Amino acid sequence: MGKTEHPLLPVLIAALAIGLLSLMDAYMKSAALAVGAYSALLLRAPIGIAIAAPLWKARGGKWPAPHVLRLHVIRGVVITGMGFTFFFSLTRLPLAQAIAISFIAPLIAMFLAGIVLKEKVERRAFIGAALGLTGVLAILASKIVHETMDGGAPLGIAAVLLSAVLYAWNLVLQRQQALVAGPLEIATFQNGIVLLSLLGFAPFFIQWPEIPAWGDIAVSAVLSTIGAMLFAWAYARAETQRLAPIEYTGFLWASLFGWLFFAEPVTSGTLVGTVLIVAGCWIATRRRPDIQVPEQVVA
Repeated sequence: MGKTEHPLLPVLIAALAIGLLSLMDAYMKSAALAVGAYSALLLRAPIGIAIAAPLWKARGGKWPAPHVLRLHVIRGVVITGMGFTFFFSLTRLPLAQAIAISFIAPLIAMFLAGIVLKEKVERRAFIGAALGLTGVLAILASKIVHETMDGGAPLGIAAVLLSAVLYAWNLVLQRQQALVAGPLEIATFQNGIVLLSLLGFAPFFIQWPEIPAWGDIAVSAVLSTIGAMLFAWAYARAETQRLAPIEYTGFLWASLFGWLFFAEPVTSGTLVGTVLIVAGCWIATRRRPDIQVPEQVVA
């Protein structure tokens, strides 16, 4: 049975998820610098399973239907590639810079949503996304002008661009998945598929972390699981084109955490870009007063 939600609630929940996942990125950058992106991502997965799976089973979780399982597998594989390429880029680029480059993803996602989900892309979504992207480009241009790119930067940029394409696909899959499965089920299978996708490479690439890196991986697993569940809740109640531009707020968090964790400076260009990003998000998320939650939403 459908119910009426406040129109901004999915937006606020998605924004909270982005904040938690940006903090997770900081912990994963620290872990990836210590043991590599592959090992950090692989070792995080079983911790995520240990958090989500018991809660899912306690809530009466059952093995999903074939069409739902197919979505879990496809998105899990996409997330594996997306996560590895992004966390690898963090070992070559500042956190905020990597996030900035990745912001082509919401634009790609809106077009994919129109094709795959048959969502009508509204004019205000284009305006908001374009304004947000302008803010990101302003910040990135400022950083390039004021910083020297070292030898690993081009490879990092290539990795984050590939991650952005995969993330756009992930956003569309996330909307489809959220309409047929609950947040705990999604978090459980997401971690499970990531683990299975990476496990076969362990004999060749695994590096066992020291205690501090284990702590970073464990904290990132908790933040990742909570963020995934919050995203699942939000995407079950709002269209991809409505939530995708909120991704731009991730740069604000990345700037903060990059400064706190790694002493990465925040430039004047960041302040200009911030204004544009917030304005773009506000334009893109303005909507009619009430939103009717679809009947197929899973609580």
